[in-house]
Amino acid sequence: MSDVTISPPPLRKTKPKGRHPHKALSAAFVRSAPPGKHCDGNGLYLFVKPSGARSWIQRLVIRGRRRDFGLGSVALVSLAEAREKARANRKLAREGGDPLAERRLTRNMPSFAEAVKRVVEQKRSGWRNPRQAHDWIASLRRYAFGRIGRMPVSEVTSGDVLGILAPIWHVKARTALVVRQRIRTVLEWAVAMEYRTDNPCDRVVSVLGPQDIVVRHMRALPHREVAPALQKVRASNAMPGSRLAFEFLVLTAARWGEVRWAEWSEMDPAQGMWTVPESRTKSKREHRVPLCRRAKEILEEARTLEDGGARLIFTREGGKPLGSGRMRKLLRRNEIAAVPHGFRSSFRDWAAEETDHPREVVEAALAHVVKNKVEAAYRRTDLFERRRRLMDDWASYLAGES
Repeated sequence: MSDVTISPPPLRKTKPKGRHPHKALSAAFVRSAPPGKHCDGNGLYLFVKPSGARSWIQRLVIRGRRRDFGLGSVALVSLAEAREKARANRKLAREGGDPLAERRLTRNMPSFAEAVKRVVEQKRSGWRNPRQAHDWIASLRRYAFGRIGRMPVSEVTSGDVLGILAPIWHVKARTALVVRQRIRTVLEWAVAMEYRTDNPCDRVVSVLGPQDIVVRHMRALPHREVAPALQKVRASNAMPGSRLAFEFLVLTAARWGEVRWAEWSEMDPAQGMWTVPESRTKSKREHRVPLCRRAKEILEEARTLEDGGARLIFTREGGKPLGSGRMRKLLRRNEIAAVPHGFRSSFRDWAAEETDHPREVVEAALAHVVKNKVEAAYRRTDLFERRRRLMDDWASYLAGES
């Protein structure tokens, strides 16, 4: 009778019965475990490679999908730490959260300085003045970056904000308000991006206390002194383009930015009208400006100074735009105690004190937006012809004809 070897029946792959493992591993086993996966509980496994490298892996069901992700090397994460991480991840998953998304968010967390750059890029297209981006970053670099620039945006606290603002809150009150507003905007962006859940800037004002800010209006001349100022500038040795731009500014009661970038294509001398595009007005609405006789003469004089078909009306050497500070320097050199914007105030005072022109006509001449929503909804005209009479009266007053 020959020997017959009987093979045992194959092992059936069945799910282990009974309670799930809970803290099944020990620190000693972690150090000496053979290659393979060893379950500890809560989906936590010790993974030992054939090379002997040991790391922690957790298996969880996240929003209906089974996911495996690492918790770190055994050399860096102890058994107790791995269990705590596994417990927290499982709790988050059971509540509908995603531990993997939380981890990606943490890994991609920008610093405060990086968040500032993103906010500036987001806002840049909506700013009409390109210098705003530079001012934003420069102010935060000077006052905030030293303390929180490299800090993750999620870790900035109210104590950090207080530390930045307290030294300047009363000494440089207006600057402090601007810095606080910009920090707040950056942290509000972080809240929107779900990098954090609160904005610590909302809790610091009551601690810093009230500021003693004295409102100082822009320097302006009494309207009776505007005509002598015009004569002084006309007789000065300033560049012709600057002199003409100043007189045009006063006669039209326009803003300096509107005059500085005025183009020939916007002018209609035949109709006696200058159309300022919405891109350059404060209200972001097109504004028609009536041109008095002297204003049209200024355009003719500026045309004789034109350099090779320049697009802009008022230019300096080589057809280049006038600098943003050119008008202030002109006034300072001629000892005129006002800023360019102040001549709008002089015009407003003259209209109120010396004329019977209705207030709404004067406000329309200054391109002020009607604040009353009901009135604004029914206002269908810009009162152009009535404004023309107003501006003609202003020109006559400055010429000493009235």
